[in-house]
Amino acid sequence: MKAFIAVLPLVLRYAEAIPRPQSQSERYSSEVTASVTATSASAPPTSTPSTTAQNPCAAISQIYAQANTSITNIRVPAQLAYDCLNDVPLDSASAVPWLNTLKPYIEWQSTIAYLKNPPKGYLEPAVDVWGGLQAIIDRVSNGKYANEYQLEFDIYRLFQSTHDGHFRYLPSLAGGVFAFGRPISLVSYSVDGTEAPKPYVYSDVLSYFVNGSAVPSPVRSIDGQNAVAYLENWAQYGSLQDPDALYNNVFYELGQASLGASGSGAGTFAGGGRGAYIFPGNTTTLGFENGTSATFSNFARLLVPFRNITNGTVLYNTWINPYATRTSGAGGNVAAATNSSTPTSSTTVVSSSTRTATGTPRPGYPSPVISQRNNYVGGWYLTEAGYEDVAVLGVQSFVGTTDFQSVVYDFLDQASRAGKTKLVIDVSANGGGTILQGYNLFKNLFPAILPYGATRFRHHETFDIIGETVSERIYYYPYNYTNPPNPVWQDFAGGTPFNYRADVDVNYENFDSWRDKDPPNTIYGDQFTSIIRWNLSDPTNTPANGVQVNGYGNRTGLPPTQPFKPENIVILYDGYCASTCAIFSEMMTQQGGIKTISIGGRPNQGPMQTVGGVKGTNNYPWTFIYQLVSDTYELAPDQAGYFNSTSLYDYINPATYEIPYLRAVANSGQVNVRDGIRQGDTSQTPLQFVYEAANCRLYYTAEMTVDVTSMWEKVVDVAWGGDKCVQGSVGASGKAGNAKREEMEARSNERMKKRMLEMTLDKAAALEESLGLFTDVSGIEVQHGMMLP
Repeated sequence: MKAFIAVLPLVLRYAEAIPRPQSQSERYSSEVTASVTATSASAPPTSTPSTTAQNPCAAISQIYAQANTSITNIRVPAQLAYDCLNDVPLDSASAVPWLNTLKPYIEWQSTIAYLKNPPKGYLEPAVDVWGGLQAIIDRVSNGKYANEYQLEFDIYRLFQSTHDGHFRYLPSLAGGVFAFGRPISLVSYSVDGTEAPKPYVYSDVLSYFVNGSAVPSPVRSIDGQNAVAYLENWAQYGSLQDPDALYNNVFYELGQASLGASGSGAGTFAGGGRGAYIFPGNTTTLGFENGTSATFSNFARLLVPFRNITNGTVLYNTWINPYATRTSGAGGNVAAATNSSTPTSSTTVVSSSTRTATGTPRPGYPSPVISQRNNYVGGWYLTEAGYEDVAVLGVQSFVGTTDFQSVVYDFLDQASRAGKTKLVIDVSANGGGTILQGYNLFKNLFPAILPYGATRFRHHETFDIIGETVSERIYYYPYNYTNPPNPVWQDFAGGTPFNYRADVDVNYENFDSWRDKDPPNTIYGDQFTSIIRWNLSDPTNTPANGVQVNGYGNRTGLPPTQPFKPENIVILYDGYCASTCAIFSEMMTQQGGIKTISIGGRPNQGPMQTVGGVKGTNNYPWTFIYQLVSDTYELAPDQAGYFNSTSLYDYINPATYEIPYLRAVANSGQVNVRDGIRQGDTSQTPLQFVYEAANCRLYYTAEMTVDVTSMWEKVVDVAWGGDKCVQGSVGASGKAGNAKREEMEARSNERMKKRMLEMTLDKAAALEESLGLFTDVSGIEVQHGMMLP
C-alpha cells in the first residue's frame, strides 16, 4: 500500500510545496519537474540543457542532442516550445498561394451554407468559412501577422471552429512539431449522482480508492479563473458540435483510455486529442475548495527531430515548407518533412485484427467474454445479483472488417443462448469507422428492417464533371470489381456516388441518369444532389469496404432472428459518438425505436444530446479527392483539354498540387462530403444541425471513473429498475415509487463501497499508467466514416 501511495501523492497533501512560476530568464533552462506528481508514471521525463540558450529553438535542439531516449519521450517546457514556434518568421510570399490551394477542397464541404447561418437549435456559433479564409488572406496581404505560427494557427482554428470532426486541416507548424500537454488529468463527477458534477484531480481520486482516506477536494479555480468556466472555454478547442460532449472530452474517461493512442488519451485538458495543439501556458495553477492550491509546469512533446535546429528559420526550412528558399544554416535542400503527405490513392482502409486476444490494455474494465484485439468492440455479461440477465456490447469504434463482424455476431448469439434478455450498447468514445459496419450492427439487431440512411452531396463544378464523366464512361454496372475492364473503375465504386447506376434513390429505386441523381436541388441557398441511399445489394461494396452486410451476398440469412426485443435494448452515450456511430444511432432510434441514455456533460440540470460528434455520414481525405480527379483524367484522356479549362485543373496543376499536402500534417486534410438526412424531413436539414436529446441523462459518479461496470449497472437501474435520471426518463423509470428509489439509492451506495474494496494496487497502477496516454493520429487507420481525435 505504501508503495502505491508514494506513486500517487495527493495534491492536497503537498499544497505548501508549490513551485513558483518561472521568470522570463529562468524558463528556458528549467526542468519540467514542477508537478507534485513528478514521481508518477504519468509525469514527463526531465530534460535540461546544460547552459541557457538565447534562441528557444536552439535550446530545444540542445535538449534533443543530450537526450538519452527516443524522440517520443523527449519533453520540453511548454513556454520554450511556444517561443520556438513564434520564432519562425512569416513566409508571406508563399502564404497566399498556399491558402488558394485550399479552396478547391473546401468546395466539397457539404455544410458551408448551414455553418454560416445555423438553423435554430444548433448550439455552436456560426462560422463563415469562405469569409474566414478571405480574412486570413487579407491579413497576410496587409502584413498583419507577426510570424508564421500566428498564420498557421489561424488556419487550423478556422477549420476547427466549425466543430465538424470531418472538416479538418492541420498545418505543419501548428500541429506537427510539438504536442502540448499538462502533467495532470482531471475527471468530472457528481458525489451522489444527483448534485451537479465538479472537476477533480484524477490522481487524488485513485489515491482515495486505494487508501480510503482524504476525500478529494474539487477543483475550484484554474489559473485564477472559475474552474468550470475555464473548462467550458477550453472545451471549445475540441472538434465536437455539442457543448456537453465537448465538456466530457476535456476529462479522462475509461472509454477513451481503452482505445490507447487512437483515442483522446487522458482528455484534452491533459493534452490528448485536440488539446495537443493548444498552448496551455507555462504553468497551470489549480485552486481547491479546501483552500489549498498547487502549480504544475506544462510541457511539449517533440514530434520531429531537432537535430541542428539553430533558430526558427532553420526549423521552417527543415520541417515546414519544402518550397521555401533554403538560406538557413541547415544548408542545401533539406528533404521534405516526414510529417507531410503527398497525394496518393486513398480508399477505405481495413484493419488486420483478431478476436482471440486483447492487444491494448483496458484499464477499469472487467475481463470480456469476447473482444477484438484493438478494443474496438467487445462483449461482457454483468454478474452482480440482480443484473445476471444483462449483456453489454461495448462499441468504442466501428473500424474493422469481418473480424469486427464476427465478434459482434458471435457475442449476440452467445448472449441470447445464455439467457441474457437485456442488452446495453455502450458507444462511449466512438468516433466512427467503416460506414457499412454501422449498417451491419443495425442489421444484427433488426434483421427484418431495411436501413434508411439517407444522404446527399453538395453540388459544385468538380463534383458534377466527375459524375457526368464517370456515368458516361463506365457504361455497365455492376462489374467484376477485382478484374474491371479499366483499373480506375475501382475508385468509382464501393460507395462513391459518381456512377448514377450505383446507389439508390429515396425510395430505394435506381436512378435514371446522372442528372436524376444530381439535378441539382437548391436548398438553404446552396445546391445539392438528390437523396442517395446505399444499395446494400451492390457487389462492389464488399471489396471496397471489407464488409458484407448481414442479409446480403454471402451473409444471406444472418442473423436468422432478432436477438433482443427493442424494449430490452438501451444505448449509452458519452456524447463523443460521431460519423458511423451517428449513422448507427440514427437507425437504432428512428427505425428501431431504441431508448437512449447520455452521461456526463456540463454541471447543469438540462438535457444532453446523444450524438455530440459530427453527424455527417462520409468524409473524404483530400488525397482521395485528388485521386478521383486524376482518375477522371485517366478515364477520359480525350477530354483533358476541356478538363484543364475547368476547376479540375486546380487539383492537378503541377505547379501547386502538392502544396496543401506538404504544408500539413499527414492525413489532416479532410472534408465532410455527405449530409445525413432524417427520414420524412422535407426541409432536408443536415443531422449535424438537428438537436437530439437523450431519453435520459445521468451524471458520472466517482466509482464510474475507476470501474466501467458501475456505469453499466446504473444504466440498467434507470432503464429497467425504476431508478431516476438527472433529466428525462427511460420507460417507466420516472414513475417509480419512493420505496423503489430508495432501493436504487442503496444499490448506488453499495457500488461505491464495492469498488473501493475491489481496488487493488495492480488495478490502480494500470489506471495510473493510462494517464500517460497521448493521441497518435499518424497511427490511426483513416476511414471514410471516422472522426479523428
